[in-house]
Amino acid sequence: QWQVVESGGGLVQPGGSLRLSCAASGFDLTYYAIGWFRQVPGQAREGISCIMISDGSTQYTDSAKGRFTFSEDKDKNMFYLQMNSLKPEDTGTYFCAAGLLAAGSHRCRLGWYDYEKWGQGTRVTVSS
Repeated sequence: QWQVVESGGGLVQPGGSLRLSCAASGFDLTYYAIGWFRQVPGQAREGISCIMISDGSTQYTDSAKGRFTFSEDKDKNMFYLQMNSLKPEDTGTYFCAAGLLAAGSHRCRLGWYDYEKWGQGTRVTVSS
């Protein structure tokens, strides 16, 4: 039985930092990408960052570039999103998800529809 479990959300002041963790288990991640997504009520789930397991390459949405860093611990199948210089607009529920890559993929994608295995989400609130 596969599982994707996020943790690490919380309340942080603007300018602060948080590190989100994602534990993936129960399936072979070799041909997968792992993505982080943010959802705000009434809006579509937005891709923040992703990593392609096979080569470790990452992608970031423009708002995350320079502030967020996606890292992995392959031995533990753990994935982390380090979020620095947080802004109120970063507030939302953050989801980790795994998506099986199409053959010949050269990079991971930030569309939520490319991911099948989802965690339950962790809430991030950036507020003073």
